[in-house]
Amino acid sequence: MKRLIGFLAILIIIIAVLKTYNLIPNFNLGNKLNLPKINLDLPQLKTVSEKQTLVYEESIITKIIEDSLPSVVTIGISKTTSVGSYYQIDPFDPFSGIKQVPGQKKKIEQNIGSGFIVSKDGLIITNKHVVADTTATYQVLLNDNRKFEVQKIYRDSLNDLAILKINVENLKPLALGNSGNLKLGQLTVAIGTPLGEFKNTVTSGIISGLGRGITAGSPFEGYIEKLDNVIQTDAAISAGNSGGPLLNSKGEVIGINTAIAQEGQNIGFAIPVNVVKDLLETFNKQGGKFEKPYIGIRYKMVDQQTAVVNEIAEGAYVTEVMEGSPAQKAGIQQEDIITQFDGQKLKGEDDQAIAKMILKKKIGDKVEVKIWRNKEIKTLVITLEESKQ
Repeated sequence: MKRLIGFLAILIIIIAVLKTYNLIPNFNLGNKLNLPKINLDLPQLKTVSEKQTLVYEESIITKIIEDSLPSVVTIGISKTTSVGSYYQIDPFDPFSGIKQVPGQKKKIEQNIGSGFIVSKDGLIITNKHVVADTTATYQVLLNDNRKFEVQKIYRDSLNDLAILKINVENLKPLALGNSGNLKLGQLTVAIGTPLGEFKNTVTSGIISGLGRGITAGSPFEGYIEKLDNVIQTDAAISAGNSGGPLLNSKGEVIGINTAIAQEGQNIGFAIPVNVVKDLLETFNKQGGKFEKPYIGIRYKMVDQQTAVVNEIAEGAYVTEVMEGSPAQKAGIQQEDIITQFDGQKLKGEDDQAIAKMILKKKIGDKVEVKIWRNKEIKTLVITLEESKQ
């Protein structure tokens, strides 16, 4: 018995020495015996993964901002307004009576919106409501603090969009993405000048809704417009962000920040970028000219049901003909109903039909129209002229 105990003691000592010097071969007995594998969920490994994901997301956003900031601009307005005269009483001179104080002119200069560069030679996209005042002048402040006067403005009559032109070269345009395949939950980054004061403000979020219908406007201009099929995002957007880009994770423009929900928080809206691409395509088809054609009427659409009930024709009911306009020169009168425009029959449900067709034309083009007047159809020819707006 003593010999057995001694032998075991020596064996234990030998094994300990061999293990100390890593001389024992690694036999994978688990695999040999087909034992079940134990999956240990190590907390430190999960923490590392979370940190890597966070760093990855941050690097995407910082990369977007770094690449995009040089292409985002601030838009300012200059306008001279007249303050009306008023009456004043001098409380210290009871015999002076009431004096009339003449009105004074006051110059207003302030930043009112945002925009982004779409061409190297100074084309900039913004919202139409940002530059809606045709009596004012506008300036563009670049990211490097250079300021330029806006030379020309092309206002889209169908959407809340405008193209501005400044005289400068070698600018960095933003890439335009595709808003036709957006999905809920996609990363978004908005850049602009909220409240007309905080230049280069950046917010991030996700696409929180698609196909929304909203009313867009500007507190600075008092202008509103109904828009359909816009993008909803929870990236913080404020007044002054209007016209700035909404970007995806590739740094491409997917929308133009347009409006905020007045009664909600973290609900902003953007016009899909494909609408901008259509506008630029139309602009280029017109030779890249800022002058656009018009006919000079205001109208309301009459649908088929209303036409049948009132025994009139379906089409565009003319409510006003502007003085000296192409429509007046062609012989169009108030209360006429335009039934066909450029060979296409007008449907009462499409209140933008005429505007869409005019946008495809050039100044000087002749357009044949058919009008309904006193239960008779007449054919007139309108020569399109340059719009003053």
